[in-house]
Amino acid sequence: MDRRTPRAGPAARRLTARQLTVWRSLMDTMEELSRRLTAQLQQVGLSAGDYLVMLTLSEAAGRRLRSSELADAIGWQRSRLSHHLGRMERRGLVRREKCPTDSRGAVVTITDEGLRSFRLASAPHLRAVKHYFADALTEHQFEELESILNAVRTHLADLGQEIDSERMCS
Repeated sequence: MDRRTPRAGPAARRLTARQLTVWRSLMDTMEELSRRLTAQLQQVGLSAGDYLVMLTLSEAAGRRLRSSELADAIGWQRSRLSHHLGRMERRGLVRREKCPTDSRGAVVTITDEGLRSFRLASAPHLRAVKHYFADALTEHQFEELESILNAVRTHLADLGQEIDSERMCS
């Protein structure tokens, strides 16, 4: 039996005490990592959201993306992204222009100032990621974590396909 396949019955749908403890530990650890990395980014004048937007734009072709593609890439709702981009525009980090192929859409570009800020933040940010995260793990633990994350991503993708199939049939 595949250990990811839930058993039938109400008891199988509940988390065990151990599963709940590990889940809570994961959430607490991610929150603490986020708090420390956010504090480090704030020292160079950026928020974690700013960094995520600029990282995504810096990796895109031409350092630009449609706002809807950017929202999807970073997992934000379009309204949240729109408000955040407005704050970033006022600081000169990004620019929004009308989409040439769709009058309702916008194209977001990282500005020269944004790219400069992103590059200045990247080295200290990556050092902080190494210090707070990577230095805590052995190579074997990295391999285990990679395997665990792949299993969760695969499970989520499978569940996403189930949801899509259910929607098509309803």
